[in-house]
Amino acid sequence: MTANHVVIWIDHKEAHILYFDAQKNSLIKSESPHTHLHHKANEIGSGNAPEDHQFFHKVISAVVNVNEILVVGPGSAKGELLKHAAVHDSAIAKHIISVETVDHPTDGQILAYAKKYFQPVDGLKGN
Repeated sequence: MTANHVVIWIDHKEAHILYFDAQKNSLIKSESPHTHLHHKANEIGSGNAPEDHQFFHKVISAVVNVNEILVVGPGSAKGELLKHAAVHDSAIAKHIISVETVDHPTDGQILAYAKKYFQPVDGLKGN
């Protein structure tokens, strides 16, 4: 699907892909049971769950024909998605224009945030 702008809200459990046409929005859920791990002293390992590359690939595949992508979310998943895109889907990674931290808003609040974000961007481009 071709679109000018899309916003992806992502955490380790799910991703909301919101187009500026409410009929095209989608929800992708991770099949990996991501749990919060805590690092303990004198133990081997970082205390972090491994990245769910299948989940990130599904999310990136859903925005193949998008011109500009804004990635938002509360934790580290948004950075992991960006890293995954850079390594595995570099053509799509070029379309990610920003990564922003937001908490757990509703889809409507995410879309409103994205519209406010893209308005000055479009103004600078003369759109």
